[in-house]
Order: sequence, then structure tokens, then C-alpha cells
Amino acid sequence: MKRSTRLITGVGALAVTALALAGCSTGGSDDTSSTDSASGDLTPVKLQLQWYSQAQFAGYYAALSQGYYKDEGLDVQILEGAADIVPIDVLTSGDADFAISWVPKVLGSIEQGAAVTDIAQIFERSGTTQISLKDKNITDAAALKGHTVGSWGYGNEWELFAGMDKAGVALSDISLVQQAFDMNGFLAGDIDAAQAMTYNEYAQVLETTNPATGKLYQPSDLNVINWNDEGTAMLQDAIWADSDRLSSDSAYADTAVKFIKASIKGWAYARDNPQEAATIVTDSGSQLGASHQLWMTNEVNKLIWPSENGVGMINQKEWDQTVSIAKGTPNETGSTIITSDPPASAFSNEYVEKALQELKDEGVDVNGTDFKPIDVELKEGGN
Repeated sequence: MKRSTRLITGVGALAVTALALAGCSTGGSDDTSSTDSASGDLTPVKLQLQWYSQAQFAGYYAALSQGYYKDEGLDVQILEGAADIVPIDVLTSGDADFAISWVPKVLGSIEQGAAVTDIAQIFERSGTTQISLKDKNITDAAALKGHTVGSWGYGNEWELFAGMDKAGVALSDISLVQQAFDMNGFLAGDIDAAQAMTYNEYAQVLETTNPATGKLYQPSDLNVINWNDEGTAMLQDAIWADSDRLSSDSAYADTAVKFIKASIKGWAYARDNPQEAATIVTDSGSQLGASHQLWMTNEVNKLIWPSENGVGMINQKEWDQTVSIAKGTPNETGSTIITSDPPASAFSNEYVEKALQELKDEGVDVNGTDFKPIDVELKEGGN
């Protein structure tokens, strides 16, 4: 049974103060073309995240706390995700106005009838990796042969299977293990090559004491297969909108532009102020530790910046690669994500182009050409 989404409008003294200073209301309704007395003339908007509150979504929390949504006339409420919440289902049911989700997962929903559109591709690079200890000598996808390989499944496995296929590694060449959404199996030695996001599970390993040294694991202790390098990366976090509403409701279409604009401005804030952005997310109610949150902000920034064409623009080549893998790569059950190409309405640059032009006119750096990640010192347990 699906658990109800939890409303996040800034939990914790600092976040509440930030919201108050920014003039952000916690009121709202499902109709983006209406207003309510709590927010004055602000248009209420609900955003559904695809996971729990964490710095993976730092730009949206920053946009809320810094008043960027309010500046665009929006009263935004952030709905936290969970393991049993499908963002696109929340969006298509009318319980959210926009949703954050990975492109491959949504392609499957579209084929099953969901009328949704990717209106801003926030993550330009994939954060999915396969990590292993150095002594396993697993330096690329071809080297997975003969090893125990972890996979989360549930729509997270496709880059791994595409990478193995490209490297000529058959399913029978490995021992595939259902990996929990943690690194316990890897740390216990039950998994040779484990699935890990650069901004989360990889850090979980680096926050753990290496029994061989008595100190925290270091990057030098690990090998990392990066699917961007292997050529099987798929597009991940995007902003999704209701296709039918975009075509039939001009107020909703205008709101989409405003929402994208403020969100990108929030991501620019997270780029230029990673420590402050990490703190904003922590104060929103996230259960992750401070050093882990900062690590996540920094690593997510790497997936966004620099952006050659401006944050949010959908790159046709990367879209086509994602679709090709979704259509042509079977998982361990023999299933593919989709069986035919998605409709043209599956993505549109129309709304993000308008948002980017307005941001450029206001002097906001939407490319981050000079972006340099910071050095983050992880503490034990991510504290």
C-alpha cells in the first residue's frame, strides 16, 4: 500500500526562519491557476521528489529557502518521496504539479499510458557506478566476468546491464545478487562489485572504517566503473510535467517556465554556495549527517555543472542513447523498459529555453563554465 507523501516546507529552526524571511507560505491547493488567502497572489505548486529529503534535491530546497519561487509568484510545497512512492503516479493523479524522476523509469510509465513530459533535464550526467575493492581488479565492465555483482533492480539496473552487454559479459558470466539499498553486503564481502551512486552509497563506504587499516576507507582503496565513461549512461533526474495540462492550460504552461527558472536559480545557488545549500537541506528535516550532505551537494553539482547549453536543456544525443538502452537492453528477466520509441511529447525544450533566456537576461550564470568542485572531508557515519 502506498504511503502518503509527507509535506516538506522547511522543518527545523533555521529552515523555518529562512522561509519566513523569504516570505514563503506553507499554504497551497491543487489548482496552479488559482490563489489562496495564505499566499496572497502566489500560485500554489506542489513538487513531488523521487526520494527522501537529501541534497540530491538541494536546488529545489535552496530555491524555496532563498525566495526564488516566491520571486516568480509561486508558493511551492515539496513532497518528500519514499520507497513506495512513484513520482509519476503522484503527478498523473493530480496530487502534484511537477515531479522529479529518472528518465528510464518514466519512459516505462509513458509506454503504459502516462501523459508526462520532461521539461528540464537537470542532471546531465549519470551518478550511477559499480564499485569494488582494489584487490578484485574490476576496473571496467569487462572485468565483471566471474564476480558477484550487486544490483538494486527496480529500474536502477539498466546501465549495468547495458554496460555488460557492450563489454560482452553475459548474465551467465557473473553471479547477480539482489542488493539492498545500502552497502552492507559490499562491506561484508558478499558482493564484489556493488551498485553505488556517486553522491550517496559511494560516500557510505568512505564513511566506514576499513578493518585492514583502522581508518576510514579512501578512494584509493576502491575501483569505480563509471557508466558515463563506459558509454552506457542514462539520463536521470529531470523535472516532469503533465503533458495534457501543458497543451490545454496556458496558466500551467506559464507556471512551468517560472518553476524551471526558479529551480535552476536554486541549483546555481547550490553550485556557488555548497555549504549553505547542504545546511538548508539538513534543516529541511533530512536524516543524513552534515558531512554526507555536503558530499552529496558537491557530487550532485558535478552531474549538473558545467552545462554547455544551459542547465535543463535536453540533449538529443543523450536522450537517444537513453531510449536506445531502454528499448534494446534486457535485464535478468529478459524484459526491456520499453518496446517502442516514446512519443514526441516525452520531452520538450520549449519551457526550459524560455526560463534560461530570462535567467541570462537577469545575469544568472546558467552554464557554470568555471565550476570547480570543493574538497569534502567525510566523517565517520557521515556526521
